[in-house]
Amino acid sequence: MDIDVATCGQITPLKSLDYLIGSFDSDIITIDYKVRGFTRDEHGRKLFMDHDITSIQDYIDRKTLERYDAVDVNVYQSNIFHTKMMINEIVLQNYLFNTDTYELPPKHRLEISDALRKEMIEIFSGMNIF
Repeated sequence: MDIDVATCGQITPLKSLDYLIGSFDSDIITIDYKVRGFTRDEHGRKLFMDHDITSIQDYIDRKTLERYDAVDVNVYQSNIFHTKMMINEIVLQNYLFNTDTYELPPKHRLEISDALRKEMIEIFSGMNIF
């Protein structure tokens, strides 16, 4: 799923991140943030950036971040911020259809979990690793 959120004025779309992350319960998340315009202060002066940012992660609740491994790739001089997140813990039952986790032999559960983690790492890194 790809969602674009844009705002004007002194409201940053980064404030909606916790809501969006919680709403979709994603295993892998890629967040891009780019300041594309300017706003004005109460005296009419142009402001290109009306809020401080060094990382998108600063706008995500700590409890949410604890569930993910997160990596930043930022280009500060261009006001481009990028964060990738991958869920820490795989709950195998969330990936099985019409099967209870404990109906599967332990070896098979481990094989499925390993395959899931491999897929997630490849999506997260953007390349075939294994």
